[in-house]
Amino acid sequence: MIYIELDSTNVYENFGLEYYLATEKLFEETVFLFWRTTPTLMLGRYQNLMEEINLPYVREKGIHLVRRMSGGGTIYTDLGGWQFSFIDRDRGEEIDFRGYLSPILNALEKLSVHGEFNGRNDLCIEGRKFSGNAQYRLGKSIVHHGSLLFDTDIEQMVASTKVDECKIRSKSIQSVRERVCNIAEHLQEKISPEVFKRKMIEAIMAADPKSREYELESSERERVSELAREHFENKEKLYGKNPKFSIEKTGRFPGGKMQFSFEVKEGKIQEAAVSGDFFSTLDEKEIAEAFIGLYFDKDSLYEGLKSRNLEGKIYRISAEEIAEFLG
Repeated sequence: MIYIELDSTNVYENFGLEYYLATEKLFEETVFLFWRTTPTLMLGRYQNLMEEINLPYVREKGIHLVRRMSGGGTIYTDLGGWQFSFIDRDRGEEIDFRGYLSPILNALEKLSVHGEFNGRNDLCIEGRKFSGNAQYRLGKSIVHHGSLLFDTDIEQMVASTKVDECKIRSKSIQSVRERVCNIAEHLQEKISPEVFKRKMIEAIMAADPKSREYELESSERERVSELAREHFENKEKLYGKNPKFSIEKTGRFPGGKMQFSFEVKEGKIQEAAVSGDFFSTLDEKEIAEAFIGLYFDKDSLYEGLKSRNLEGKIYRISAEEIAEFLG
């Protein structure tokens, strides 16, 4: 096993490193990473961002958004939690979570924390989830990555996501607290996230007598940054996996009511209709056409509507107000 230390809390850089190790820097040994990020929501490969994320809250709190290359659900993480990654050669086997989760569970046992695999993709303590996991193939490699709730802000985790009605809704934060837990709650003595990381790495590396560390060269770090920008830090990657969906919203502004109806595909507005009791120097078709081709997020809507001369054309309703309402 090879361990590579990450001093970055930038989620795009860290996913860029995963990609680099899976596609370009191919070790024969399994590569192990243990990392964390500033507050971030990681969407699964096939998820619809608009259905999963509380965008107004996310923007208010400055929470980063990224789309993983793996399937599964949305994961919230912050500096109170940790992520781990195993990058291995693709042996042509079926997806197997247990093989990559055993080292994590064994390391937790060294801390007297008794976790268990629930048989799908979660790790639990006494039935409460503390780790979600995902796995996928990339080139000649298989990538397994997972989260560890150590001392994560559960309130912010709940507030930043829209939870499926059939999963958790009834009692909001209380209901979530009954289903998830932080590892720190189960430690016999209080330790910091940094000490937890060190103890986990020591235990996992000690289990493999051939384990070693590898330090990235400056040229490799530069390449990782390029891959981060190309594959993770752009709107095409974030919104491009969104399936086509329809959305209708009605807003009341100082200048009157506006009703919006959009068809959105891969994050961009493909069809639009606007109606209401507002006043404008434009007809409804001209207003609607201003939205076509814009990404369905606040910043893109604001800049797009301004550049298409919508600003000042609707009485007492600004492009900023429309973007703020829709985004």
